[in-house]
Amino acid sequence: MLDQLIVGFDRALRTVFANASTVRPVPGDSLPEAELSDEERGHAASLMRVNHCGEICAQALYQGQAMMSNDAGIKRALERAAQEETEHLAWTERRIAELGGRKSLLNPFWYCGSLAIGVIAARFGDGVNLGFLAETERQVESHLKSHLDRLPPQDLRSREIVIQMKEDEAAHADTAVRLGAVDLPAPVKAAMKASSKVMTGLAYWV
Repeated sequence: MLDQLIVGFDRALRTVFANASTVRPVPGDSLPEAELSDEERGHAASLMRVNHCGEICAQALYQGQAMMSNDAGIKRALERAAQEETEHLAWTERRIAELGGRKSLLNPFWYCGSLAIGVIAARFGDGVNLGFLAETERQVESHLKSHLDRLPPQDLRSREIVIQMKEDEAAHADTAVRLGAVDLPAPVKAAMKASSKVMTGLAYWV
């Protein structure tokens, strides 16, 4: 248990403060930089900051859920998904820098809150744990779809990143269902959506 806590603490520090790495090529990397006004550039950077915060939360959520699950297969699935979320972190982090933006000042808060949620969800059993994961990924997929409508149409580099992230999140939700996710009650889904709205609203500005 002590080893798990040490590894978890190290992972938290790396997620929040270190630069993430990616194995896959950055989507849209070969595309030319778009001509953006200062307002469009700032808006795109803020949207990518929101996406980066979402990936910070996903890392913490997966860590909390994997730490509490007793099923080796579920642990492996969570770890694979977490690796892809790490790549999302790297992509969004790089794009924020290219757009001249900054990461959220509240990232440590987002991480701690999501880790606690992941631990609590896992305490209700693997079915609920996976159900929470599946619903989270569905809501993230929907949120990314809305960003495709809000990003400047000519900002193809940002759009390609969001498109690939959206595809990965949908695959994570499908994996959770395949592993035995249960459908969460409507009030729980509504509460998750409300908390996500608060996070995205704050992360756009802070």
